[in-house]
Amino acid sequence: MGQWGTNKIGRIFMSMRRAKRSSVAVLSLAIGAAVWSEPASAERYLFDILFGNGQRAQQQTAPEQRRQVRSPAAPSQQHSKPRRSSVERRSSVEVPKVSSPSFYNYQPDAPVRVDPSKIEAHLDEEGEASTFREALSALTDFELLAEEQIAAAIIAHYSNKPDFIWVDGNKPNERARAVLRILGDAGEFGLSETDYVVNLPGRAPGSLDMAAERRDALMRFELTLSARALRYARDANTGRVNPNKLSGYHDFPEKALEESRVLRVLADSRKPANYLEALHPQNASYAALVEELEVLRESPEKEILVAPDTFVRPGASHPEFPKILRIIDRDADKDFRDEYGKTLAEHMGGETYSRELEPVIKAAQEKHDLNPDGIVGPQTVDSLAGDSNAARIEKVQLALERLRWHPSRLGSTRVMINAAGYEASYIENGQEKLSMRTVVGKPSNQTSFFYDEIEYVEFNPYWGVPRSIIVNEMLPKLRRNPHYLDERGYEVTNAQGRRVSSAAVDWWGHGSRIPYNVRQKPGKSNALGALKIMFPNKHAIYMHDTPEKALFERDTRAFSHGCVRLQEPREMAAAVLGTSVDEIDRRVAQGQNSRQDMKETIPVYVGYFTAWPDASGEVDYHRDVYERDENLKKALTKVEEMRSPGS
Repeated sequence: MGQWGTNKIGRIFMSMRRAKRSSVAVLSLAIGAAVWSEPASAERYLFDILFGNGQRAQQQTAPEQRRQVRSPAAPSQQHSKPRRSSVERRSSVEVPKVSSPSFYNYQPDAPVRVDPSKIEAHLDEEGEASTFREALSALTDFELLAEEQIAAAIIAHYSNKPDFIWVDGNKPNERARAVLRILGDAGEFGLSETDYVVNLPGRAPGSLDMAAERRDALMRFELTLSARALRYARDANTGRVNPNKLSGYHDFPEKALEESRVLRVLADSRKPANYLEALHPQNASYAALVEELEVLRESPEKEILVAPDTFVRPGASHPEFPKILRIIDRDADKDFRDEYGKTLAEHMGGETYSRELEPVIKAAQEKHDLNPDGIVGPQTVDSLAGDSNAARIEKVQLALERLRWHPSRLGSTRVMINAAGYEASYIENGQEKLSMRTVVGKPSNQTSFFYDEIEYVEFNPYWGVPRSIIVNEMLPKLRRNPHYLDERGYEVTNAQGRRVSSAAVDWWGHGSRIPYNVRQKPGKSNALGALKIMFPNKHAIYMHDTPEKALFERDTRAFSHGCVRLQEPREMAAAVLGTSVDEIDRRVAQGQNSRQDMKETIPVYVGYFTAWPDASGEVDYHRDVYERDENLKKALTKVEEMRSPGS
């Protein structure tokens, strides 16, 4: 009956009583017309039957006319439908979704030719004759490819200083041999030695023709070693891959490296090899990963490998289950063996996960900081059995590459977030003071990979709803209920900052570029909980509280729209502000939206590392929930292909 309302029905019945018309048949006809007609027409029709035209009421005994009363489609009773407003028409049109960032088809920069003639062109014709000038002038058919910045640096350096760096007299000098050793050990840092291969010139000749060949070989060696030393310097300092060309989720400032300055330092330094090594990141995490890489390469392959997709519940059977029991038994300490050793021994070798083994599996899960649900799934398999050595080596190499995108020194006080490990840590003066579980972005709304600085903490925050959520998730609800935002405590403001009702907004008249802001007021149901820790960035990502505490109990915690939810947000806020949790509680209890600025900003690293050292330096391994490892591996393969052969 809609807008007609029961009050009008009541008035009609009162009129019936006054008119003494209580016929059941007439009443049935009246209600039928009321239900099936437009409200206003139904009202007129009832009054017409009851009070207006008795002849019309008598005519309704005909079957055809009775059908007209029941059906609004009957010609004599059909009324034209009111036109839909322009807003209603637009609301039926689908608005394009706001898409998430995408992964790119990585294309490395092509190398260019290092042209010795460009060096000659810059040399002063009146310059003093030298062995270097003679060798450069005689050099022909020389094909040396290098990165564009490196080629420019080589030409600039030798044009200004036309002399050998790596050759003394008739042979490579000690400086060259020291740098060659560094290039040959590039694999220790997860780099590829083949990217820096330089062939030593042959033995000294005994004839004039051979002397000319020797001079030519020494010049080739000189320029090639400079090119490869600079490539090593770039790779060690900035990485082999430009992260911002991998995906829209990667966002790193370009790291400055002046190749001309590097070559000048290499030429002037008494220990150029030490200088090259110092270009690697100088932080404890990088050192721990380098050490882990060495240990893995020297270790034998794991003797028990479990299929990573193994899944078995209590009461079920699986051919991989005996391996899980063997691993638990192998790694059990005395306390674990004292409590569960007998049960393990009784079921060893069986493929059935009996109920008696459920406490054993749960205890093993707790030992590895997993949710003790007793289900053996990929996360439990990964934690108990681990990857093969080859897979771990690969993860460490990728982690080293990613750390090279960061500043060399991370800061003695900082916050580290590892989205792949669902963990956030607060480090103060080089010591981890706080570590907690996090919930990060789901694969379709990934947490971005970048670093920034924490500037302030906001208490009882508003949640400014991102445009992607407004368009992708709220518009369908507004289509069903225009008052949706008003009823759920959201505030809508226009471009001038004035409050408006959600029902008064034409949400479909602007496509996906809606010129209205939506925010959720502070409160217990607020998506950000009691506080948020801000490091303003273009991705609108920050750390915050959440009312959805149960998600922290899960092992896989990729559920957010991109922001980082903290298991212990008040502890993290107290740490970064240098205050107590009691003070944080007091600020929250005030119930008012407020903020406290940092006395000094603290660097925060929003990372993605499938291999990452804990506070003790022991490396933990994580699943590639965002498939970024695969993306990076493909990019590195393209770099290697671009550099080989002869580049």
